[in-house]
Amino acid sequence: QVQLVESGGGLVQTGGSLRLSCTASGFTFSVHLMGWFRQAPGKEREFIAGIGYSGKTIHYADSVKGRFTISRDNFKSTVYLQMNSLKPEDTGMYYCNALSDYTTPRFDSWGQGTQVTVSK
Repeated sequence: QVQLVESGGGLVQTGGSLRLSCTASGFTFSVHLMGWFRQAPGKEREFIAGIGYSGKTIHYADSVKGRFTISRDNFKSTVYLQMNSLKPEDTGMYYCNALSDYTTPRFDSWGQGTQVTVSK
């Protein structure tokens, strides 16, 4: 079955950086669009970044554009999210999923997520 395992979160000060990883299994990673989502406390999960099969096509939510970079390694079935210039409003649980289009999650099941906390 589909498994998504996120890692790399932590506590960081405003302006700091983190690199998240998500390793996938149970589906053919290289033929799926992949994306990152986050859920802030008390809010709905939202799309933040998506990447095409080869990594050439990328989309970002306006809130992270210019600060976050999504990438993927099809040999490792892993998608990454480099987060720079972090702000307190980036705090939340971060998840990955395959995408059915460039912003919509494909699978109903989600991983455990990785917590990112940005202090002021």
